[in-house]
Amino acid sequence: MHPELNKTVDMTWLSASRFVLRFFSDRLPRHSGWIPMLKLLLGILILSAASCASNHENRPDDVPRPAAAPVIEAQDWSQTTGGSALDEWIAANLRPRASRWTRLDPSLLNLHSASALIVDEHGNRLYTKNVQQIKPIASITKLMTAMVVLDAGVPMKTPIKIVEDDRDRLRNSRSRLRINEATLSRGEMIAVSVMSSDNRAAHALARTTFRGGTPAFIAAMNRKAKSLGMSNTHFADSSGLNGNNRSNAEDLVKLVRAADTYPFIRAITAKGEMTVRPFADGSPLHYRNSNSLVRDPTWQIDVSKTGFIRESGYCLVMQARIDNRRVIMIFLDSPVLWARVSDSTQVRDWLLGKN
Repeated sequence: MHPELNKTVDMTWLSASRFVLRFFSDRLPRHSGWIPMLKLLLGILILSAASCASNHENRPDDVPRPAAAPVIEAQDWSQTTGGSALDEWIAANLRPRASRWTRLDPSLLNLHSASALIVDEHGNRLYTKNVQQIKPIASITKLMTAMVVLDAGVPMKTPIKIVEDDRDRLRNSRSRLRINEATLSRGEMIAVSVMSSDNRAAHALARTTFRGGTPAFIAAMNRKAKSLGMSNTHFADSSGLNGNNRSNAEDLVKLVRAADTYPFIRAITAKGEMTVRPFADGSPLHYRNSNSLVRDPTWQIDVSKTGFIRESGYCLVMQARIDNRRVIMIFLDSPVLWARVSDSTQVRDWLLGKN
């Protein structure tokens, strides 16, 4: 290709490339995967245009044509057609937003939780605190319970009655689903179990999902954990009342990511409140989400679950959207109820550069 033609192609297509990247960067989800693909496509287009221009250039017949340009691999286009300038434009306009969080100072956080892990949508660890400590996880367990029921493919409309076997004899926790009176569909049982952390509902799900009853269900929970790579996790019941349900912050990131792939779980954990009618007389029961942040309009939460027993302290796991980016927050063993909300707010402000 002649130098002048090469220069013309460089200038024209570099300008076009910048426009295309600006256009799509404002409209596509902000994750890194599409940028290399777009660059590759632009590179191929530039090479095609250059070849076309070379073939159609007007020259006198007595002027010999230059030798054919060597074939250039698409992935090397940035080194031959002005792509280095394009890379500089990307670095100046797109990458700072994606990398700014990784440059934040963790020492600015003073979290109450004994164990905490903050991970961005690319898997970058933004904050870590005792992330490998294995702890009781209380009702965070119910996210796994919901996934195992949904994986089983059992009908969501099947009515399930609360019976004596669903009574909590370990901690004598309360439930408004009265024994031998309350009946809900399986889908409603999942909803009140996960959203409002009802323990009888969680037990009823384990009891009725498989032919083998609760033991078969607990085995399925542990198989699911293993399949997700949760190597430091063990489940002993479906509700989290058993203190032997244990995990660590690293494994719980995997749990939240997996839960996020279930539209049903996303829908119910995003609910601020719901009403069911489990009794024969049609009287309503009103449930509120145990995570008060879901009802806060300043938060956008995809998936969340709270938990508490004496051994676990107050816990919260969630995936939220902050500055239009997904972030997973794991808070374990907070000393008081308000601490997990305080920790969440502190992290959000930190990510937004407010502290």
